[in-house]
Amino acid sequence: MGEMIPINEVEEYIFGMVLLNDWSARDIQKWEYVPLGPFLAKNFASSISPWIVTMDALEPFRVQSPKQDPSPLPYLKQKGKHSFDINLEVAIKPENVEPTVISKTNFKYMYWTMSQQLTHHTSNGCRVNSGDMMGSGTISGPTPDSYGSMLELTWGGKNPIVLNDGTERKFINDNDTVIIKGFCKNGQVRIGFGDVSSKLLPPFVRK
Repeated sequence: MGEMIPINEVEEYIFGMVLLNDWSARDIQKWEYVPLGPFLAKNFASSISPWIVTMDALEPFRVQSPKQDPSPLPYLKQKGKHSFDINLEVAIKPENVEPTVISKTNFKYMYWTMSQQLTHHTSNGCRVNSGDMMGSGTISGPTPDSYGSMLELTWGGKNPIVLNDGTERKFINDNDTVIIKGFCKNGQVRIGFGDVSSKLLPPFVRK
């Protein structure tokens, strides 16, 4: 406790990766992030994929992360390949309807690497323990069909998404199921993360 994990050692502390849906409630987040910061909008109902993909398994899929400009402070500078080519896909499935893929993106678009995030997290002495799970943040690509949240995909609700059944979504509706998939693939091997599939239920009202 109280020790920073140096950037050149930090990957020794990361066991593996899972898919994470943190179920951000953007309407609540918009209200509370000034001046409180996003807290109640993000502290509920997180869902993860069924198993951990180890860093050893992800080794063949290392790639260069995006150029960082301005240059990070010295304690966050890295050389080499510290991101990973992980294909990601998000779909919405209304009740009794085939799912519609609404976004295809890739983990390699993350501006800050996992190593940088964990090193920064501990830079003020913040404690981490074995088994702690860290979220990377929203993974958005460079094109409109690769944005990582409904808020971005619909441009704040101005551009609704048309689903396979002809209905539109500005945001997720009650009884919609959100399905997140992820995989790595090259000429020799394909590694799947499993699905994160969760249904949004109507609010429970006490009588």
